[in-house]
Amino acid sequence: MAYRVGVDIGGTFTDFCVFDEASRRLETLKVLSRPDAPGAEVLQGLDEIARRFGVAAPSVTYFTHGSTVGVNAIIQKRGARLCLFVTEGFRDVLELARLKIPDPYDLFSRRPEPLVARDRVLEISARMNPDGSTDLAPDEASVMAALAKAQTLGAEGIVIALLHSYANPAHEQAVRRMIEAARPGLPVFCSAEVWPIVREYERSITACIHGSVQPMVANYITRLEAALAERGVPAAPMITKSNGGVMTAAAGKARSIEMLLSGTAAGAIGAGFVARQAGFARVMSLDVGGTSADVALLRDGLPDFRSGELVGEYPIYLPTVSVSSIGAGGGSIATVDALGVLRVGPRSAGSVPGPACYGRGGLQATITDAFAVCGVLGAGELGYGAVAIDVAAARAAMEAVGAALGRGAVAAAEAVIALAVANMYREVSRLYSQVGEEPSGYALLAFGGAGPMLGCLLAEELGIAAVIVPRAPGVLAALGGLLADLRSDFVRVVFLDVAAEAMGTMAAALAELVAEARGWLRENQGDDAAGAIAVTADMRYRGQSYELEVPVEAAWITGAQTQRIADAFHARHEEVYGHGDAKAPVHLVALRVVIAGATPKPEFPATAARAHVPMSRGQARVAHRGSVVDATLYGREALAPGARFAGPAVVVQDDATCWVPPGFAGEVDAFGNMILRRG
Repeated sequence: MAYRVGVDIGGTFTDFCVFDEASRRLETLKVLSRPDAPGAEVLQGLDEIARRFGVAAPSVTYFTHGSTVGVNAIIQKRGARLCLFVTEGFRDVLELARLKIPDPYDLFSRRPEPLVARDRVLEISARMNPDGSTDLAPDEASVMAALAKAQTLGAEGIVIALLHSYANPAHEQAVRRMIEAARPGLPVFCSAEVWPIVREYERSITACIHGSVQPMVANYITRLEAALAERGVPAAPMITKSNGGVMTAAAGKARSIEMLLSGTAAGAIGAGFVARQAGFARVMSLDVGGTSADVALLRDGLPDFRSGELVGEYPIYLPTVSVSSIGAGGGSIATVDALGVLRVGPRSAGSVPGPACYGRGGLQATITDAFAVCGVLGAGELGYGAVAIDVAAARAAMEAVGAALGRGAVAAAEAVIALAVANMYREVSRLYSQVGEEPSGYALLAFGGAGPMLGCLLAEELGIAAVIVPRAPGVLAALGGLLADLRSDFVRVVFLDVAAEAMGTMAAALAELVAEARGWLRENQGDDAAGAIAVTADMRYRGQSYELEVPVEAAWITGAQTQRIADAFHARHEEVYGHGDAKAPVHLVALRVVIAGATPKPEFPATAARAHVPMSRGQARVAHRGSVVDATLYGREALAPGARFAGPAVVVQDDATCWVPPGFAGEVDAFGNMILRRG
């Protein structure tokens, strides 16, 4: 027997998907996350998988893993203590950033403190010209002086981010050699090797985030490899990436920054798979976990990608799956401020102590507690036995909120749910405004531990007619890891006009990028790896300050088809900004290449759907919009393909609970997905 295992560590639960290659059966599991001992939950899960499903460790042939170790280190500011070496005169690169306040509508909002404090940003004497030629070679005396200062400041690592290193990394590499000769074993990171993009702040902050998390993440992956080997798992772990792909454990140690947002990316990949299964071309995925709600727009099962995603308070400029996070997870805490205003989030109860209804010592009311008080939770199993819903504890916590509002516990719980949905509505509406589309043109795909409870409520507010709930909604991110391909991004800054005289240089740069990408794939997947190549170009009108990433064909570049390249940019500019100028000269700033190598994927056969009314488990009394309704209670195992039912209904299963309010009717498709439609 051979099994593939996908793991995703969240703020409250760690999720497991186990796929049997012979029977095509998918088993799922959740265990509570262990922020006090990262990695312990993985071993606990493997033990539970062996006990529950009889899956012995030696039969695990493929293992994917996404972790929050890196992102938590940045959010909690527990990363390595760094010093940043910069070109003389550029000491304030992190301090100045882009001179933007976080919230332009809040005059009191403040930019975060730099990831590396100014007293640990040290100048060295070296100067590279924009064309990659040397103006002033690195001065060893200034490097040694900066290194001595770094040692007195207790530096645990050095990041080198020198001017114009995207054009030529030689100065950064020379400085690294000097440091390594003087201090062997001290981690040193060059910005041009982390991500060689133009603009000093973007390249510097990305390198600093990488340097901050790399020692911790590398140590974590090393311990994971050892623990899996000790358990007898023969498969080397694959690490899920922020760009929706996977990489080897060795690559994860070296490129730790690429896994920071792996959980949200894997969720979007899983959502795209389900959207294609269910036959929906445009889907908004709603992943509500313990700490946040993550939203992505998917077209034909594919998410958008972008740079500049926030990790905690800081942006990273590597390409990531485009996901918007909202501070409204199932564990988000409800409070009443000094003015008597109810607030939900962004603080979360996490897994320790967790919501009050988990009976693990939590005393503050959360969104999960609100659903327990309203009667949605508590009627069935949850968390594979990891927690038992204590409705009395949830009510006690909610009564404290209600007392501050002058309401009873049930009314307070409904207010908490309504506010959580309103917060999501505000952020999702902003997202649709940015892309110039209407929510009504999309279906909503609800997953995560709390997504199916909130999905229909948010769909009603947005005017969305259909809600999709996957067969295993609570562990979809873990499944996404099993579905992801090997994937990596490569970039080369070129600064060339889209003109005939520049096409030879452009073609040579593309050839180097493609060779680099294919070398990476061979190293990670073997000599026979083929891989699919996609090419994009960062372009702008000459004189513009920022560029757009535009898909292009490699043949346009190698064939010197300048008009095709320019037309693609004009069309993209028109699409994004509503106008373009076909007569204006176009400047190409950088070329990008994405390579993807296919991995073995689970296949889920369709089952013939037979229209029928499923057997219910009874009734649940649910408080909904000021009244109490009798909701039919279903176990998810009873909802076979073709099952039809109407709300109000509560569908319970180990990994999530789904609330189907009045006005919705459900049908189960051939793959076991619930399709809920508003009447």
